[in-house]
Amino acid sequence: MMRPAPAVSAALLVLLCSCTRDAPLPAISAQDSLLVLRENTLYRAEREEYFATSPHSPFRTDTGMMPVVLRWYPVNPHYRVRSSLRRHAAADTVTVLGTRGETRRQVRYGYFRFTLPDEQGRPRDLTLNVYLPAVHGAAGLPLGVWFTDRTTGSETYHVGRYVDVGELEPDLHHLYTIDFNMAYNPYCAYNDRYSCAVPREEDHLDIHIRAGERYHP
Repeated sequence: MMRPAPAVSAALLVLLCSCTRDAPLPAISAQDSLLVLRENTLYRAEREEYFATSPHSPFRTDTGMMPVVLRWYPVNPHYRVRSSLRRHAAADTVTVLGTRGETRRQVRYGYFRFTLPDEQGRPRDLTLNVYLPAVHGAAGLPLGVWFTDRTTGSETYHVGRYVDVGELEPDLHHLYTIDFNMAYNPYCAYNDRYSCAVPREEDHLDIHIRAGERYHP
């Protein structure tokens, strides 16, 4: 006679379930979500106003061009992350290409590590390089990152996109905000008089980042 299998304890069931389920994305409060929405709404309005009225706009430097209506993905608070800047002990100098074929020397200064949702909404751990000009100095230097992802060349600009992250801080534990909802196309996406840095192969994030600015054909 077959004996019934022993009962599995509730604690063991929880453990088994946790081993087969992806960890969820961190929860975001309604207050924080509203803050992200407000900041991005203001950012997008200011960027469109700048393009339409500033003498430094890529559309104002060429009188034959007509300003475009910028296209954006819906704001998603999960694409706003925070990370400390992990500095390389021995930063190396690398060559970064420009869109007009020129080369630039940049110091691969460090990297950010963070988590973003993938296409199925599952968390993906990612890293992104931070570059500085080959001649750089003290804190206060503006920092930015550039990247490509799985939307590049189809839904977004084929060269890649940029995100500003503030100034270089002397505090090694400072948390920088990286808001991919504010990812933008460089000026060369609108006017070929400009040359922009091309993200290197190692600056590719292997997910669809449907956040920030879309492509304007």
